Amino acid sequence: MSKIQIDLLNKTVYPVLLVQVNGAGMKRNVIEVLEERGFIESVTSQDLKEKANEKLNLYIGFDPTAESLHVGNLVGILALGWFQKFGHQVFALVGGATGLIGDPTGKSLERPYLSSEKLEHNLKGIQKDLEKIIAFEPDNPVTIVNNADWYSKMGALEFLREVAAFYRVGPLLSRDTVKERLKTQEGMSVKEFCYPLIQGYDFLQLFDKYQISLELGGADQWTNITSGIELVRKKRQKEVYGLTFPLLVKSDGKKFGKSEQGAVWLSKEKLSPYEFYQYFVRSADEDVINLLKKLTFMEMSEINRLEQSMKKSEYQPNTIQKILAKEVTTIVHGSEELKVALTVTEGMKPGSQTNLNLNLLKNLANEVPSITLPKDQLLGQSLVELLSQAKVLASKGEVRRMIQNGGVYLNNERVNDDKKTISESDLIDGECLLFAIGKKKKVLFFLEK
Repeated sequence: MSKIQIDLLNKTVYPVLLVQVNGAGMKRNVIEVLEERGFIESVTSQDLKEKANEKLNLYIGFDPTAESLHVGNLVGILALGWFQKFGHQVFALVGGATGLIGDPTGKSLERPYLSSEKLEHNLKGIQKDLEKIIAFEPDNPVTIVNNADWYSKMGALEFLREVAAFYRVGPLLSRDTVKERLKTQEGMSVKEFCYPLIQGYDFLQLFDKYQISLELGGADQWTNITSGIELVRKKRQKEVYGLTFPLLVKSDGKKFGKSEQGAVWLSKEKLSPYEFYQYFVRSADEDVINLLKKLTFMEMSEINRLEQSMKKSEYQPNTIQKILAKEVTTIVHGSEELKVALTVTEGMKPGSQTNLNLNLLKNLANEVPSITLPKDQLLGQSLVELLSQAKVLASKGEVRRMIQNGGVYLNNERVNDDKKTISESDLIDGECLLFAIGKKKKVLFFLEK
């Protein structure tokens, strides 16, 4: 259901979708949708659901601890997206100031100091990620703000008078992070101890500048969020709200978003769209439905249908994982990068009928080992000699055994002759060879120009 809301300041009229009608004809707002999808861990007031029937201005913060956001951040990004879709005004706060302090929540040691240069580099990276991903509603864009804008103008004495004076030491000492750190030999610095105050002041600033009345965050951010709510209440005598969502974990309790190579980054410079896609394809059956709810905008009716399909005897393993991977890769990297990821995926299969070309193999070179050789070391060479000398397999004998067992593919075609030599006709677009050894091992050879 739409209503027209008038912006008296700018004299513009624009539609705001605050309530949707589901298939059963029932009206529901964004909080009900988030509840249905398992987004909500805690809210600071049960009044929030009713408040969401009116337009809200809300935000979530991202500290620049790395040069890219990661999969764990996607829950918060998708939460912003849902609020966007319901017509609310969303803000993303990047921590140009808080990044210099470091959130101690859940950390057993103090975070390493970031240099000004590294901080600026990280800020640019995460802002690029946010601008690229949070484009769900072009007519209702996200606003990105930086808390360095107000902290760079604030001195220590002003902070003590205008912020620290409104907090009491007792409640701050009762925080779990503080209690755990005080048990250690290193303890906790005053810098870290004051972090909730610093984040709390962000909420006050955003309330004053942009009329923001709701902060979102992961479950571990509850103390930091309520710190801001308390400061707004004491200084402005206004009620504002907080909403936290569960941290993304696997069915075995391990944190979601780690791969064998490390964090699953959202920046394609740190993790290719192909490898990002593959990460979700490898999701466990026990996790895939929850991930569809949290990391996509797919309708719940369709998610429920897919969940039921998994229980049927004709269900093909990994079908839903591929749907998940396509949806999330499109959200993060866009439809064109998804096409590349799918093409590379097909090209990686031994025996695949994918039309191999130089552009595809150059994309593939980001994912598998590649070797560049001069013409006289590639053309005319025995395939067995080539693979053994390049240490693709340990010895000539091992290469021959793998060929005899049908485990060596050249350009996706099985090699049956262990006496084969490499000819110019084998080169893809005159420049490249793709070998597959067994099911998983791939290697590219490029002709040196």
